[in-house]
Amino acid sequence: MLKRLLPVMVFLALCVLLFAGLRMADDKDLIPSPLINKPAPAYNLPRLDADGMLGHADMLGQAYLLNVWASWCPGCRVEHEQITRIADSGVLPVIGLNYKDAEADAQRWLNHFGNPYSAIIVDLNGKTGIDFGVYGAPETFLIDADGVVRYKQVGILDQRTWETEMLPLIQSLPDQRQPQPAL
Repeated sequence: MLKRLLPVMVFLALCVLLFAGLRMADDKDLIPSPLINKPAPAYNLPRLDADGMLGHADMLGQAYLLNVWASWCPGCRVEHEQITRIADSGVLPVIGLNYKDAEADAQRWLNHFGNPYSAIIVDLNGKTGIDFGVYGAPETFLIDADGVVRYKQVGILDQRTWETEMLPLIQSLPDQRQPQPAL
């Protein structure tokens, strides 16, 4: 009798483990960022969308989202519509960090899906991503006007997370915007 129940018990145990794993994957506390409430890492990277460089110092004085994306990233395709809605809302600028991607592939991706970004910087070797603690694309950081990381979204930024977590946090930030040079 036990021999007949053993496969069923093993199956049920695996189902419980799978369910527990899925629940833990949704728990943001499992991937804490040591950058929260600390200054964002300094960066100065070439732009994909224009000539020149864009750096952390250039963004001081205004809050912004830094969205890590790549043409090879399936989650970035899923997230793209939400990023476009956020950018179109005008709540704050969205800066794209093109991560470990060939320029031609990134340009092709933007031509196909559209460019929601105020500016796009290129992290070809991934060093800036490492400085930010990027696990992989997509990831999104909320950086306040003082250059402090206030939130990190690992994985796809969806409408629920935007409305319930990020937007209230953005609205609670002091209005520290100062006139900025055009991106």
